[in-house]
Amino acid sequence: MNQQVVAMTIEEWFTTHRRKLPWRTRRSAWRSLVSEFMLQQTQVSRVVEKFEPFMERFPDPTSLAAADEQEVLIHWQGLGYYRRARNLKRAAEAIVEQFGGRTPLDVEPLMTLPGIGRYTAGAIASIAGKRRVPIVDANVQRVLARLCEDDDEQASKEALDRAWQRAEQLVEACDKPELLNEGMMELGALVCTPGTPACGRCPLASRCASRRSGRQNSIPPPKTTKPRVEVHHHALVIRNRGRLLVEQRGDEGIWAGLWQVPTIESKRKLAPSQVRQRSGLALRELRRAGSFTHVLSHRQIHVHVFEGDLASGRKTGVTRGQWHAGSKLDQLPASNAFRRVIELA
Repeated sequence: MNQQVVAMTIEEWFTTHRRKLPWRTRRSAWRSLVSEFMLQQTQVSRVVEKFEPFMERFPDPTSLAAADEQEVLIHWQGLGYYRRARNLKRAAEAIVEQFGGRTPLDVEPLMTLPGIGRYTAGAIASIAGKRRVPIVDANVQRVLARLCEDDDEQASKEALDRAWQRAEQLVEACDKPELLNEGMMELGALVCTPGTPACGRCPLASRCASRRSGRQNSIPPPKTTKPRVEVHHHALVIRNRGRLLVEQRGDEGIWAGLWQVPTIESKRKLAPSQVRQRSGLALRELRRAGSFTHVLSHRQIHVHVFEGDLASGRKTGVTRGQWHAGSKLDQLPASNAFRRVIELA
């Protein structure tokens, strides 16, 4: 593989075919950092919707570092994986404390920030800082694997090490690392896609070893996926005088720190009598409102929604959770599953 020709081809292709995305219209280290956090395990279309509103509220590390975590989570709603929002806030705090509020542009200091690993540091350093450093994400690894007919399981250490070596060789041979690195990601996202790549539109088709051998559809091999863990959440919708009883989840696990209606979690579906008993609430009546399944990357959550009435008919004596006006629920950071519970009830 002629690294210089390949790098030049990718740079030229990206210059012409790149998508117009908000974090590309105006570059800065901070905007690149925020976009990389948002893009982890989230569709680009969803990030496009959330990016500019988030940047308007938190235009620099100082504003995010000073913000209340609950407000940050509210602005993050719709992106999922809320641990990233917490890590982003912690990274902003570290930038203020350690770097005077200026986002670093070199890999080593970037990797000292919470939530930033080798790929994210390389992406920010090369794309925003134009540093000659490699990056490897799933898109880049797939492009390089097909280009070199590397049919090993991509999650293996050996395959990943080879991908980083190839990426480093390309970035050393390229003209502009910011175009090469973002171009490889774009090529993997738009052309060299999982499953069946669009080889007819690929600028590297004539240089691709997998295409020459006819194996482009089977390289890389499919990931070995574990079955999702199935759990049951029993959500209690309890109202009193226009207010809804809600509670905040703990600091660990899924949806950490977000708000929900009182919820009983179990490995199996519970009977209404069991839900009432485990709730710790004095409920006079419990009515089924419906069920739905919420699918996460490693978990399948069966949500069973109940509406309940307090035995006394009053909210006094309730020690679990807090009462919030229904009109103010949008001010609480909450998961999409919580919103769906409210809609169903």
